[in-house]
Amino acid sequence: MKQNIKRRNFLKSLVAAPALTTPAILLNSLNASATPIIEKFEGSKLKLSLNAYSFNEPLRNGTMNLEDLLNFCADHNFDAVDLTGYYFPGYPAVPADEYIFSIKQTAFKLGLDISGTGIKNDFAQADAQKRKEDVVLVKKWIDVAAKLGAPVIRVFSGLRIPAGYAWEQTAEWMISDLKECAAYGEKRGVMVAMQNHNDFIKTADDAQKIIEGVNSNWFGLVLDIGSYRGNNPYQEIEQTAKFALNWQLKETMYFNNIERKTDVKKIIDIIKSSGYRGYVPIETLGAGDPRKKVPVFLSEVRQALGLDTM
Repeated sequence: MKQNIKRRNFLKSLVAAPALTTPAILLNSLNASATPIIEKFEGSKLKLSLNAYSFNEPLRNGTMNLEDLLNFCADHNFDAVDLTGYYFPGYPAVPADEYIFSIKQTAFKLGLDISGTGIKNDFAQADAQKRKEDVVLVKKWIDVAAKLGAPVIRVFSGLRIPAGYAWEQTAEWMISDLKECAAYGEKRGVMVAMQNHNDFIKTADDAQKIIEGVNSNWFGLVLDIGSYRGNNPYQEIEQTAKFALNWQLKETMYFNNIERKTDVKKIIDIIKSSGYRGYVPIETLGAGDPRKKVPVFLSEVRQALGLDTM
């Protein structure tokens, strides 16, 4: 592929650079060539997944369990499922291997991939010990993701700027924590992806600063289309699509905090144009029975993709 050939040729030129060239200059040149951090390949290939949060209420109140969710996904011919960690028994404690492997086996028998998992953390806390505890939590669930065969774990940045601190100062320690998580993810073969969640991360510029600060090809973005809430969220989605390791495709978006129906075709076009290849989890929110809402939105997404509805 042309893009990969150019990259390899550039790296070869660095090796062949004169000995008088300083390491700092080489590093700066390499960093300059590494944008976007998440390397994209030619073309686009999309597979549909369901984010478990669509069934948050029944999964929380016990009227549904993960096995039920897997069967629902198979019945509706999803390619995969995103199994949010909150719904594993005993969360935030790590489930027993026996349970992890039973879920993995059930998904396999139903023809489903596990496209990812996710947890709650807060790296915007001023208390360094609390942040350290959340780093440990992320690492434990990276291990769970590896056992599940999930290629991506979704994490958060943090809830808000703590009182008495600036955004930049908070981002500095957040980047350090996320670097540690990404390095551990690399060891376990799991990508770490931060969700833009209209919390500490509110804009595309916020997300880009954090991702470029971490500067790891094992770290990127879960691009939540409903959490950019400025004048033009489509533009912000387009700006950060190059960093996407995964997505959250929602029924509605916000324009100056006013909710509007998502133009699904427009979002799919942005995803394809970015060169993204992988899972696109859908997520339905708000009032209504997800057993009815999910199939309706799934049909809309399939139509936007040019797929036969099922």
